[in-house]
Amino acid sequence: MNNLQLSNFIGGEYSAPVNGAYLPLYNPATGAAYGQVPDSSSADVQAAYKAAKQAFPAWSVTPAEQRFQVLNRIAELIDERREELARAESKDQGKPVWLARNEMIRSAQNFRFFATAAMQFASESHAMEDKAINYTLRQPIGVVGCISPWNLPLYLFSWKIAPALAAGNCVIAKPSEFTPVTAWMLGQICQDAGLPAGVLNIVQGLGPSVGQSMVEHPGIKAISFTGGTATGKHLAATAAPMFKKLSLELGGKNPNMIFADAQLDKAVKTTVSSSFLNQGEICLCGSRVFIERSVYEEVKTQLVQAAKEMKVGPPDAEDIRMGAIVSKPHYEKVLSYIELAKQEGATVLAGGLAVFPEGHEQGWYIAPTILENLAFDCRCNQEEIFGPVITLTPFDTEEEVLMMANSTEYGLAATLWTENLTRAHRMASQLQMGIVWINCWLLRDLRTPFGGAKSSGVGREGGWEAMRFFTEPKNVCVSLS
Repeated sequence: MNNLQLSNFIGGEYSAPVNGAYLPLYNPATGAAYGQVPDSSSADVQAAYKAAKQAFPAWSVTPAEQRFQVLNRIAELIDERREELARAESKDQGKPVWLARNEMIRSAQNFRFFATAAMQFASESHAMEDKAINYTLRQPIGVVGCISPWNLPLYLFSWKIAPALAAGNCVIAKPSEFTPVTAWMLGQICQDAGLPAGVLNIVQGLGPSVGQSMVEHPGIKAISFTGGTATGKHLAATAAPMFKKLSLELGGKNPNMIFADAQLDKAVKTTVSSSFLNQGEICLCGSRVFIERSVYEEVKTQLVQAAKEMKVGPPDAEDIRMGAIVSKPHYEKVLSYIELAKQEGATVLAGGLAVFPEGHEQGWYIAPTILENLAFDCRCNQEEIFGPVITLTPFDTEEEVLMMANSTEYGLAATLWTENLTRAHRMASQLQMGIVWINCWLLRDLRTPFGGAKSSGVGREGGWEAMRFFTEPKNVCVSLS
């Protein structure tokens, strides 16, 4: 895939950007450009809208079973092409190939899950004794916009697109300009699966041009966005006066709380994953680890040992645990936060520096980093770093750790390790988070609502929540008198 030139996917066909402009596409493992991605403009968004609008009348009334067949076929083709997609994702994003393979499984599951939802989604009825009967129609919105991030490219791209299509909408989707390849490949898969032209349109490019044009377009009636909180605020400010439906899945600064009565071996093993999986570039990673004081030294020692033993290197090597950071700007941002932590008084227990694997010295690698001796309210404990960096903080009481856990502007997810059933339920009700995992992490049932509180987002994705978001409810009241 060297000298790769990507295209937009509009009206069922691949096409060059209207303005003929392209952006360089980088391989994080080497730091070198290996292709080009369209630097599209509002003209491409308009072309995509025209195609989607034209396709909507037919797709919106396509029987649910036919929508199921097409979306389920997309899932089957993702499964069939898993290795090809995984290697493209790894090269594009920097994550290990073995991890990308797992994410392709989830990408297929997203389409399969919402394919079945198309046939299960039903209207409600409410009888008013002998006076009237009400029924609620759930109708597709029309043309909707989906904007996905760079950390889990096809995984989150499909997580948005699948329910929108299942509900009968036509979609204009924008992947991240840092990780556009698997979205580009999805266009061919949709063609092969028999998805009608114009039902899904993929426009490549930058957020300020393509993303902003999507949000500003008067014909795009709903926007589903996953990304940074600052971008989410800007997007909401644009969309709100236009009365668009918004679903925003934004940042996180997630607490991971380990009590002395926890199964410590399991807690430590899972904490290593929840800290450093995907180079820490997952919105659900537990970046603030709070440990009850009586077991603090024991847990700290095990975490530090695990971090120091973790192999960092080129993502196509099967024996590595962590690959490269997605882009040079993000690599520099993460390193700057490590320097800030040192200024704030941190002790570096592991990592804290860039890594230069043999043969890949120009790539963007950072060692798994563990910091301690930071105040709970310092910048590094309050701001999202989104990299392989965690802080360790001891606590003495449930009330203290609850206060520290809830102290940030974010409220996405929390992980709680304890064998005390009463404490687990009590704390789960008091944690200001959209998701609380007890004695596990990233255990996901696709039927459950997904999203955050406070500055971590607006609305929920997943299950019926997603199907409801991508439809408009219409109540019909029939008098019986």
